[in-house]
Amino acid sequence: MELNPHIQRHHHITLNVGGAQEDYDFHTKVLGLKSVKKTGLYDGVEPIYHLYYGNDLGEESTLVTCFPMRQSGRKAKRGSGQVKTLALSVPVSSLGFWATHLTNHGFKPELLERFGEQVLHFAHPCGIDYELVGIADDDRKPYSNGMIPEGFGIRGTHGITVSVRDMENSAEFMHYGWSGKLENTDGAFTRYHVGKGGSGTIIDFQHEPQLEQGTWAYGEGTVHHCAFEVSDLSVQKNVKHHLEGLGYTDVSDRKDRGYFDSIYVRTPGGALFEATVSKPEGFLIDEPYEAMGQTIQIPPQLSDKAEEISAYLEPLKF
Repeated sequence: MELNPHIQRHHHITLNVGGAQEDYDFHTKVLGLKSVKKTGLYDGVEPIYHLYYGNDLGEESTLVTCFPMRQSGRKAKRGSGQVKTLALSVPVSSLGFWATHLTNHGFKPELLERFGEQVLHFAHPCGIDYELVGIADDDRKPYSNGMIPEGFGIRGTHGITVSVRDMENSAEFMHYGWSGKLENTDGAFTRYHVGKGGSGTIIDFQHEPQLEQGTWAYGEGTVHHCAFEVSDLSVQKNVKHHLEGLGYTDVSDRKDRGYFDSIYVRTPGGALFEATVSKPEGFLIDEPYEAMGQTIQIPPQLSDKAEEISAYLEPLKF
């Protein structure tokens, strides 16, 4: 069978979180990321924020995006068949600072070692597992808002951990369907990377055969999907056809997300992956650099209800 050589690195990771203000404060004031866009969920008709955080321009592999679900009342169940953990890259020398910083903000960080890396584990306020991983060779430039000392900031994504009950089918998908290269195993964990490898390309699978299936629908407390960068729309089309040719027919049609175009595939283990092409203008397509993330951008399909939606959404101070 042919392989899929087109998956380059993470594009963004999207979470179903709790309250909008709680999430905004966590990512901008605790983690020191930049709010690069405030918009809404492009699917359905219920008004739900879509909050984007990243580096100064919101570049690929630096983005964490969030749907605050608490206002909707929808809850999710964490379990197998989901991305369970989001790992972010920080300098190795910064882990001591981050342990103290997180503790001072009421979090309970725990220092671990996995695949020879120093890992600081803690949880988002809604319960989703987060990790800061000490990486020496990551040249992505972190955003600096003065809250995190220069040289200690988050550079971008490092990896994700996917919980699966069966590893064999996921291994086949990663090899043939997603251009994943097997790196190593560490206990129940199996590590792959895409593209050139390194931070921003890592996919870990945790084999948890006894863990019950988690939910896939929108609801507070779970990771919704991980998106991966591909170079252009023709390549994205080839990825879709390649996956369908392998028998992975649960691949969506292309969806215009305003700032990028996406196709989605439900992987054999259950986690939702996305192949994404950024629009040339990126997050500057609807507001200038000086105003990035300062105004709520209503999705086009809801533009005729802009005032109603703005009044409905949870108040957000920023």
